[in-house]
Amino acid sequence: MASTKTLIVAGLIGLAAAPVATPAFAKAKPVATAAATESYSVGPQYDTTHVYVDAADFDKFVASFVATFGGTTSKQGVFQVTPTPSQTMSQLALTPAGTISVFGFKTPVPYPFGAERTGYLVTDMDAAVAAAVKNGATRLVDTFPDPIGRDVVVQWPGGVNMQLYWHTTKPSYTPLTTVPENRVYLTADAADAFIRDWTAFSHGKIVSDEKAAPGVEVGQPGKTIRRVRIQSGYGKLTLLVSNGQIPWPYGRDMTGYEVADLAQTLDKAKAAGVETLVPTYDAGGRQAAILRFPGGYIAEVHQVTAK
Repeated sequence: MASTKTLIVAGLIGLAAAPVATPAFAKAKPVATAAATESYSVGPQYDTTHVYVDAADFDKFVASFVATFGGTTSKQGVFQVTPTPSQTMSQLALTPAGTISVFGFKTPVPYPFGAERTGYLVTDMDAAVAAAVKNGATRLVDTFPDPIGRDVVVQWPGGVNMQLYWHTTKPSYTPLTTVPENRVYLTADAADAFIRDWTAFSHGKIVSDEKAAPGVEVGQPGKTIRRVRIQSGYGKLTLLVSNGQIPWPYGRDMTGYEVADLAQTLDKAKAAGVETLVPTYDAGGRQAAILRFPGGYIAEVHQVTAK
């Protein structure tokens, strides 16, 4: 495990890695559309969801997240994590279900930070950026240095923003119990382009492509949607394709967390002041619910019921 100082800086600027178990899919062969080049991924244990909250809600949010999922936190600090002047509180919450980088800006947030959903560690920054651009990504922020490495923000078709990061000294993190999923909501206009480009870059494997998944998954009971699940060295990604006419809070949940016992997790969440926005429902081989944590962070939580 890296030092606390390294974890703090990585979580703020490099969007540090979550301690996640490296599953079998990390070695999956690329789909037919993937380019015959390296994926540059290090492993899903180095994914981290970026959470932006008001500074006044910072401590309460971090405490509620750890109370719900367990785990530990890094030491809190105030840093400049963007290439232009800014100051933010920052801290990692490292739980068995996934790691988050929490930001509580004390200054206005420079564009386009705040809209990126996930940070991914790569083995070679320049090569990874070149591969991303080659495969359809647009650089929103060109590569910039941080105290322990380099970072870049890219956008995929449909407006899906992500950050890639690289460390001068190779980090090492304890595996997680379950791998969280990146949840992407798109319409049919962008879905195929996103799938093509993301799988080509990540060497992702399409695990399932359900053309008539239950609409309850996006708050449209009685209708059907397309649900695509992709696995790669960068972790899990679920794409939900609908007409976009979905009720709140669907689409605001950027990450889905897998737990062993959903009912028990919801009890812990309630005790920690977390609100259940969408009560437990069954769909797609899982029981799921959508939660809102103090500070406004919205997340899907699920228990797998069928393999």
